[in-house]
Amino acid sequence: MGETIPIAVPRKGRPLESVLDRLARRIDVPELADDVTSTLRHEKALTKGSLEPDEENVYHRLADYSTIDDPTAPEYTLVRDTRSGKPRRIVFDSVTIPLDDVDGVADDTEVQLVGREEPFRALRTHEFALGFDSADLVLEEVVELRPEPLNRIADVNARINPADTDVSVVTGLGDTVYHTLMATPDVTSAAESLDREFLESYDGPLCIEPRYERLVQAVLGTRTLEGIEFRYPEDGREEEAAIADTGLGVYLTVTGSTAREHGLLLGEQLFPSETVLLESTPEVTDPIADVRTLLNGGDLETELAVGT
Repeated sequence: MGETIPIAVPRKGRPLESVLDRLARRIDVPELADDVTSTLRHEKALTKGSLEPDEENVYHRLADYSTIDDPTAPEYTLVRDTRSGKPRRIVFDSVTIPLDDVDGVADDTEVQLVGREEPFRALRTHEFALGFDSADLVLEEVVELRPEPLNRIADVNARINPADTDVSVVTGLGDTVYHTLMATPDVTSAAESLDREFLESYDGPLCIEPRYERLVQAVLGTRTLEGIEFRYPEDGREEEAAIADTGLGVYLTVTGSTAREHGLLLGEQLFPSETVLLESTPEVTDPIADVRTLLNGGDLETELAVGT
């Protein structure tokens, strides 16, 4: 008889979609991925007010999405969103996926994806052996700050003190966006390039999101940040607009179109932000290791390749 392997995953957003896409490729569950992704994107649009709901009562919609008739169907739950008014938002709760006839995994094994607000922290408290979360959270929580910069996700494990946590990064999922240096033309007019070397000679304000402060310190290195003062966007203000007011900043970019709309020049891509597979090493048994191998695999195009 196999066992059920619980895996902590984000409740919503790009990281959860990346996990579902990974499972669709490795376990052949495309309908599940499409179902959860479309449901959560629809609910996000309702929460943002860009769509009008057919059913006003959020509890009725929740009951429609979650069914007890099919034990393998996804379930959802409610959380308070951070937007103005703190509306209730429907997010992912859990789903159980049988791994029947999957090579390398024992018969009757199941994986249970369990939604968590911060999966990395759930692994740190030994609630789970495996989980997925943004690499950013690992940097924000546990990597050591050093004078030297951190350039690659593959170097993250070397910066984790085993005395702080048993959790390590296994691999990334390839859903890469970048923490990018950006500035107004007047700030960079005398510089040949907008990169780390420019920052080493720069003294003045640097606009960042408050939650990325420790990440930026790790990525740039404490030596580079000498003479630099962090500034933060005011509540509700768009990050790129705040950076344009400050003159220089670091923020996540995909295409950079919003930054350009605010008159910003895009500089060096300082660090990749990517959803990563994590493990709490003391909790990994042989069946869990088999599932870890299944989720890892050599078909990933990722900024990270640290093996298992």
